[in-house]
Amino acid sequence: MTIDTTTPLWHHALFSDGWRAGAAEPITVTAPGTGTPLATIAQADPTDLDRAVESATAAQKRWSKLSYAVRAAVMLKAAQLLESDPARLADVLVPESGSGHGKAAFEVGLVVSELQEAAALASHPYGELLRSVKERTSIARRVPLGVVGVISPFNFPAILSMRSVAPALALGNAVILKPDPRTSISGGLALAALFEEAGLPDGVLHVLPGGGELGAALVTHPGVPCISFTGSTQAGRKVGAAAAPLLKRVHLELGGNNAMLVLPDADVQAAASVGAWGSFLHQGQICMTTGRHLVHRSIAAEYIAALSEKAKGIPVGDPAEGLPLGPIIDEGQRDRVHGYVLNAVENGATLAAGGEYDGLYYRPTVLTDVAVENPAWTEEIFGPVAPVQVYDDIDEAIEIINATEYGLSVSIITSNPYAAYELCDRIESGAVHINDATVDDEAVIPFGGTKASGVGGRFGGPQANLDTFTETQWITMQSRVERYPF
Repeated sequence: MTIDTTTPLWHHALFSDGWRAGAAEPITVTAPGTGTPLATIAQADPTDLDRAVESATAAQKRWSKLSYAVRAAVMLKAAQLLESDPARLADVLVPESGSGHGKAAFEVGLVVSELQEAAALASHPYGELLRSVKERTSIARRVPLGVVGVISPFNFPAILSMRSVAPALALGNAVILKPDPRTSISGGLALAALFEEAGLPDGVLHVLPGGGELGAALVTHPGVPCISFTGSTQAGRKVGAAAAPLLKRVHLELGGNNAMLVLPDADVQAAASVGAWGSFLHQGQICMTTGRHLVHRSIAAEYIAALSEKAKGIPVGDPAEGLPLGPIIDEGQRDRVHGYVLNAVENGATLAAGGEYDGLYYRPTVLTDVAVENPAWTEEIFGPVAPVQVYDDIDEAIEIINATEYGLSVSIITSNPYAAYELCDRIESGAVHINDATVDDEAVIPFGGTKASGVGGRFGGPQANLDTFTETQWITMQSRVERYPF
């Protein structure tokens, strides 16, 4: 798969009003699994950002004045185009982000549903009639923020861009999207091309490929009143700190160290399947990845054996050849993952499966006897590693689940789902999935975490998207001019 960056489609996908970046060094997008260059693309710099903000600000005023039906039609057309030809995105996701074909197809489906929900959002009621002590009409209505800056990561690049881009556009905002430079195509340019074909007006969406310097400039740009960031907690803290002096609206969807609680009445084989999916899908490079397996002592040996068997049986290799698990995104991340594993083993953990790699292909790994203070247990590894702990009673398990700075997703596996539901009040997490994996998301639900896993807004569902991507305006109206003593 190659991209011809000289075509008009590329030209408009990057900068909608006809100008090109040229000052910064170009970005070479490379397939992590093979090292094959996929494309050389222009890299934007802060000067380009200034021009994009100027263009988006002007275009947003025109875009927001259009009927909601026009915005809905663009979203629906984009969804129809992608649904009828999923390969236009899936064929980029596989080599560029190292996605297995199944993961890529799943991600494309999420993008389609996000666009469909955004179309419905455009016509959703956007205000309410308020009571007043005066004889007047009092209204609260939602109005666009203006220009929304979106910074998206490499792991699920298309959906983690689109879940901000689509609702922000549907509600009348313009968007400046900075994807991770390693996934500039599937996380940005391919989406821009889709919107262009769907009829999105010029200037409403700008995709600016670039690295940390450009991201920092976007966060602090005075013409961008809202930042929607998805990435690590460490980076999110920097984004929040940089935006604070400007009093910007900032939405941070950050990391997680998610627990799966296996109760003593669980079907062990079924639990191991859920655990393997939660820990190993997309090489564990998901914020919702199961990073901690808590298993009751009475079934622990059976569970570890079953999970280890699954880990040993999952093929790993070039996803372009149909293998389900592909590469870690780059050498730095692979070495980080392996460092967690080596440190855990050196400090008493047992390697039940995996712990090996070939190039960027890291084997699914199961660690047992991991100390609760070990980084492999306390930190987000972001790799295909499943640390397992044994517990004796539910109070101990709940305490371990909550003993983390993160609060994104928790899974409970049991034959008594109502009893598990009663535990939810005691669990500090933005999501709890009973008899399902920690990895789960839908366009119709308000997704987000607690504690260090996120702050500032939720993604998905009409009310959460309205809260996140609009501002409240209060309007009053009365038939006679109010009389005052002055």
